[in-house]
Amino acid sequence: MKTEFVTLTASDGHELEAYVAHPEGKPKAGLLVLQEIFGLTDHIREVTEEFAADGFLAVAPAMFDRIEKGIVLGYTDFEVAREAMGKLNLEKCAVDMQAAADYARSAGKVGIVGYCWGGAMADWAACHGSVDAGVSYYGRATVEWLDNHPTCPMFYHYGERDTLIPWQTIEKIQRKRKGKVRIWGGAEHGFNCKARPQYHKASAMPARELTLEFFIEHLT
Repeated sequence: MKTEFVTLTASDGHELEAYVAHPEGKPKAGLLVLQEIFGLTDHIREVTEEFAADGFLAVAPAMFDRIEKGIVLGYTDFEVAREAMGKLNLEKCAVDMQAAADYARSAGKVGIVGYCWGGAMADWAACHGSVDAGVSYYGRATVEWLDNHPTCPMFYHYGERDTLIPWQTIEKIQRKRKGKVRIWGGAEHGFNCKARPQYHKASAMPARELTLEFFIEHLT
């Protein structure tokens, strides 16, 4: 597998890095992998590589490059991460995701998968028509733009024991989104991340299988 950092140029001239993992042979489709609020961590790069191993041209854009290049934070730097996230402009995020989608489109259709803040951004990209299918893991901010609607099929994963996303918020998203919503019993926020104590293998593994099946159905 070949991995590399590339420079993307958004439509407004902003340049951002992206971590790219190339599959062996012809890719099945392109796939954007969106970071948590901690930047392009080892975990996000590993996830990107795993999707490449499954046959996708996987592209993880450095979404924090809008405010500062190279931001990568530890999972205990929550307040710093929230501060960084708060400086981002949603419309500029859409522009950056479009740049990544344009790059990935060389592989055919383009999907998007995001985690935590990136989970909400996956929905936001879908609302802007940038992708052909999307999967959102524990994205809370989706509730802030429910009057916008994705233009492509979506799948949403949430943890039953997620203390950062109230049950009422998940219910609102369920009501307004026509996509599939799966709530994983025993899972907390961040249940897919092996680098966090909240990792919940009993949820993460089958969630990933459903995610792959969803992308195979809608992108290939």
